[in-house]
Amino acid sequence: MPIKLQTNLKSLNGELAIPGDKSISHRSIMFGAIAQGETIVTNFLLGEDCLSTIDCFKKMGVMIERQEEKVIIHGNGFEGLCEPSEVLDVGNSGTTIRLLLGILAGRPFHSVLIGDQSIGKRPMTRVTKPLQLFGAAINGRKHGEFTPLSIMGGNLEGIEYELPVASAQVKSSLLFAGLQASGTTTVIEPVKTRDHTERMIKQFGGEVEKNETTIRIKGGQKLTGTAIHVPGDISSAAFFLVAGAIVPGSEIKLTNVGLNPTRTGIIDIMKKMGAKITITQLTENEFEPSGDIVIQTSALKGTTIEGEIIPKLIDEIPILALLATQAEGVTVIKDAHELKVKETNRIDTVVAELTKLGANIEATEDGMIIYGKTDLTGGTVSSYGDHRIGMMLSVAAAICKEDVYLENEEAIYVSYPSFFSHLQSLI
Repeated sequence: MPIKLQTNLKSLNGELAIPGDKSISHRSIMFGAIAQGETIVTNFLLGEDCLSTIDCFKKMGVMIERQEEKVIIHGNGFEGLCEPSEVLDVGNSGTTIRLLLGILAGRPFHSVLIGDQSIGKRPMTRVTKPLQLFGAAINGRKHGEFTPLSIMGGNLEGIEYELPVASAQVKSSLLFAGLQASGTTTVIEPVKTRDHTERMIKQFGGEVEKNETTIRIKGGQKLTGTAIHVPGDISSAAFFLVAGAIVPGSEIKLTNVGLNPTRTGIIDIMKKMGAKITITQLTENEFEPSGDIVIQTSALKGTTIEGEIIPKLIDEIPILALLATQAEGVTVIKDAHELKVKETNRIDTVVAELTKLGANIEATEDGMIIYGKTDLTGGTVSSYGDHRIGMMLSVAAAICKEDVYLENEEAIYVSYPSFFSHLQSLI
């Protein structure tokens, strides 16, 4: 049954502590599992995707304790991972399956990985092909392009690999394999992508060399357990940044938000469009900088979003499309082919669902064109099982004049279980 969303809001005001970053939460479990000793993670994201990562490592014999948003991982190094007696089910998590493949590539045992219906449609050859170059044996539907995937790892040799598409997931997977390979592994990116993996290697006592878009890592390194505090997820904060900018009479403060420079494209573009954003309490941390962000209702203007900034905001494009419907003039989004292989084809889905609400928006081969400023009306929309589409439509409803009903709202709980309660607290 679809749920009725809050519509025609007069203002949004208050303060929110955004849940922990999804990308960092995933990686904290993975690195804690392959390190020696205890790793304590605080402000861990208890979304379904990250819980899938915990489940997979428990099935490989890693002891993991959960105390609300605190997680304790008892790692025994790569060698401590055991052959799972069950299939490893990643649920809806593309991060889990792609990064986990890099870890399993170096393990001398057999594993089978599956996911939900959405994962079954997402391309895996971008990961499986380079991992086969390392020496891992991987099979699956369509020659390893789709799940279920079977992998037998071990005896890897370092490679030099140029990524055909900018993908932090693929890069990270290859770095996990490189940590287990003989010699040096070199990964060359077309443009910079989020660098949480490189930062975390250093946080766990490892060494990684980075020069612009070239990353080198030596195999055979031993990592040591550590303490990690996960900052708030800027991709989750993005929904409230846009809500604060487009709902009249609003002022929202978001605390302890991750401000990794490879992730702050959303802030750069919003400022370019005229958004009133202020950052305070900035903590410059070698591992993951963070700060508080204040957003106020803003007069917005259209812009062009393209090129090297796209990997810095690829997950935020759905909510930026909504923002653009409330900006004067035309907004053009280009170079965003990756949107087609997310949980849904996000180009088609964003255009279809916002059109239902009255937006003037059209799809292009690599993005979309949004004509603003447009009053949004109402209707019945769907998340299509995509958490970011569901949250974007919930924010859109806030400025709709008529009733809005959302189908498949449960997808939101993948990354932001408290989303609706947080939104309600600001009304």
